[in-house]
Amino acid sequence: MELMLATEQELNEILALYQRVSDHMEGGGLNQWHWGVYPNEELIREDVRQKRLYIQRLDGVLAAAVALQFEMDPEYDWVPWTCGIRPALFHRLAIDPPMQGMGLGGGVLDDVQQIVRRAGYDCLRCDTNLKNVRAMRLYEKMGFRKCGPMTWDDTPGEEYMAYDKLLKRETPLWPIRMEPAFRSGEMTPWGGEKLRTVYGKQIPGVPTGESLEVSCIPGLESRDSMGRTLPELIAEFGDKLIGNYSDRGFPLLLKLIDAKDRLSVQVHPNDVYAAEQENGKLGKTEAWLILDAPEGAEIVYGIRPGTSLTELREACREGKAVENLLRKVPVQTGDVCYIPAGCVHSLNGGILLYEIQESSDVTYRFYDWDRTDAEGKKRELHLQKALDVTDLKCALRPLRVGKAYGTRRVLSEDSFTLDMIACGGMEKVPEVQSFGILTALEEAMTLHWKSGKMILRKGETCLLPRSVPELALEGYGLAVLAMPG
Repeated sequence: MELMLATEQELNEILALYQRVSDHMEGGGLNQWHWGVYPNEELIREDVRQKRLYIQRLDGVLAAAVALQFEMDPEYDWVPWTCGIRPALFHRLAIDPPMQGMGLGGGVLDDVQQIVRRAGYDCLRCDTNLKNVRAMRLYEKMGFRKCGPMTWDDTPGEEYMAYDKLLKRETPLWPIRMEPAFRSGEMTPWGGEKLRTVYGKQIPGVPTGESLEVSCIPGLESRDSMGRTLPELIAEFGDKLIGNYSDRGFPLLLKLIDAKDRLSVQVHPNDVYAAEQENGKLGKTEAWLILDAPEGAEIVYGIRPGTSLTELREACREGKAVENLLRKVPVQTGDVCYIPAGCVHSLNGGILLYEIQESSDVTYRFYDWDRTDAEGKKRELHLQKALDVTDLKCALRPLRVGKAYGTRRVLSEDSFTLDMIACGGMEKVPEVQSFGILTALEEAMTLHWKSGKMILRKGETCLLPRSVPELALEGYGLAVLAMPG
């Protein structure tokens, strides 16, 4: 058995098949096909005339039909597809009711994939009513991937699920919009509500200090629009998604941070110390982009020059005395602050920022401004480990980036790179190495690539796979691209 192009001489058989399948759906309570509305005789005749309808016979009897299409329906424009720059799709898959359950559907789809692959198409798309459990099981068994819900004008009130499938090894993956995880409440007592008021994020409550935009941290994983976690995406797509990091672990973590109050005075270990002391975890080198800062804002950016480790240790034991040893520097909106492992740091209240860092949750606190919770308890400190890893000579200055249209690489470090993309219309996105993390920070922007596009709202982030097509960003405002170093 194999699919054959339908001929006009077979039209009456084909029309009868589609009517039987439509009636069978309606009789089973499935509001998907209604013969005469969709599908209808005019549409099927046009399928045959355009040589896009294929049929399969079983012992000479018409058993199945399917239409192949190489132009996308407008309803497909905003589905978050997975892949492909030359997509094909199939519609109107019909299996004669008496022959359903015999495995014909899988055979038809095998033939469909071979036909479109030979014709040079790199992915295959389809959709089905969310109540059509049989079809959904078939597509998922055949390796199709849920992409997102959609609707059709001719069946108002009915929801459909779109699916796609890679057909070739070289098929590129599309950018993936990520949904964040949050740190809030007792985890971030210094947080506020700007992640909601400025960026429209659905924070779990106030205070919320961190939106983990792209994260593999256990229990705080970011997700795609269908709820799949980043580790699940990596397991599914491997090196097509993140290059050779698929065998080494995801290396980066991106956050948006709202510091309504001061962060604790803290320091992070390097990779060697963290591996030895924290069960093989990564250390943490990070960088901040100041998104909003009140007039006169300061950050803690190292220890005051000339301070000895003994002085620092004694001050830490006294608590408040450590404040006199902190190196404070002014910051303003747009500054970039590189914070290597070993650099003591903290934020003053009122600052909103973008943070790119190694994928680690290891933080050692020196001091927390003597804050207490509702029960009068202070947060845990980690004095000995903090002293072990502190670099007393770290005395960096914020980088004043300024405002100019175009793309500039502002950081190129061992752990990550950081590109500022200031759009004044259309701007090419730098070529992705291993993977990229792209965030729109000021206004909504449209990301374009061959055969696809995505609107990134202010504060939204997407993951750019290693195999992503060439990209361009359209809009007015600032976006930031982070990649592994």
